[in-house]
Amino acid sequence: MSRVGKQPVPIPPQVTVTLDGPTVTVTGPKGTLVRTFHPAITIAMDNGAVVVTRSSDTNFYRALHGMTRAIINNMVIGVTEGYVKQLEMIGVGYRGELRGKKSLMMYVGYSHPVLLTAPEGVTIQLESKGNLITVSGTDKELVGLTADKIRSVRPPEPYKGKGIRYKGEHVRRKAGKTAA
Repeated sequence: MSRVGKQPVPIPPQVTVTLDGPTVTVTGPKGTLVRTFHPAITIAMDNGAVVVTRSSDTNFYRALHGMTRAIINNMVIGVTEGYVKQLEMIGVGYRGELRGKKSLMMYVGYSHPVLLTAPEGVTIQLESKGNLITVSGTDKELVGLTADKIRSVRPPEPYKGKGIRYKGEHVRRKAGKTAA
């Protein structure tokens, strides 16, 4: 069996999990998440925990088993604590500003500003004079995708270190040209 998949997902007291066949609805203090899983994976409630089992022992179903359990666990964590990713803009003149509640305008060295709109359920905040971006929400996948979309506007480059990077990310620096 999958080491991850065979572990039950504990349900905190403030969280409600509703099962409707392959569809799982998780409701908590931060919101509600709904996801439909592969029908070959059986999801059941057992003693205040969610238990995931698989129908076959082939590689595909073994991988699906652990992934399904991990996604359900991420849903439970998301509606109780939420997920946060922070990004830093490093470079002369690099800054961002919020346009409304969902849009982020970034000035990152292009001839034009770049406008990104966050999907439903994701919040973007700016701190530290517009250089620190905080992406937060209940869905781990959406938070990660939004943060990656922001980072892909201007990834950090190895020579000067300019660009948008995750907070705490180490960018390996290269030496520039040497004079003869």
